[in-house]
Amino acid sequence: MTLAEMKEFAGFAAATQRYVRRSLDVGLDRDDALQRWSRDVVEAASIRAQSRLYDRLPDIRAMVPDDSGLDAVDQFLGPLVAVTAFDLGQGRLTSFSAYRFLYERLIGAPIRPWLPAAFCAAAALPHLHPELRRTLLQSISEAAATASGWSTREPSFFPYWVEKVDSAALPN
Repeated sequence: MTLAEMKEFAGFAAATQRYVRRSLDVGLDRDDALQRWSRDVVEAASIRAQSRLYDRLPDIRAMVPDDSGLDAVDQFLGPLVAVTAFDLGQGRLTSFSAYRFLYERLIGAPIRPWLPAAFCAAAALPHLHPELRRTLLQSISEAAATASGWSTREPSFFPYWVEKVDSAALPN
């Protein structure tokens, strides 16, 4: 399964891959995301805002309902949609599969049943450009939106920053 996860990640656009790795650094508190990922003041501000929103992740992880009961939806889904709306608004997660890939790692396997609802809710919000809304909402397959069950297997591949190696410096 790790190989399948790696293959899925490799199929994402370079900007999506970069955003997923950055988001995992922020959300899982890996290294100094600001130092590693910010290329300019705009990106630095975006990472700071992401970090503030991602402060909600521990609470979201703790609130993931065990079943599809509606009694926990009001306190759980709102924060999940808010964080999702931020990520989709960055314009780097341009499909449900990229979103699902990231959130399965940020929150864990129990989040899977809730991802289609959070994604569709956030993707329909007016802060997104209409063309991006269309692209996002068209990216979720009928199978993903109507799945009758979800895997409980935790993801095993967590993409990480890889330093570029100067090929001229490598020994022959």
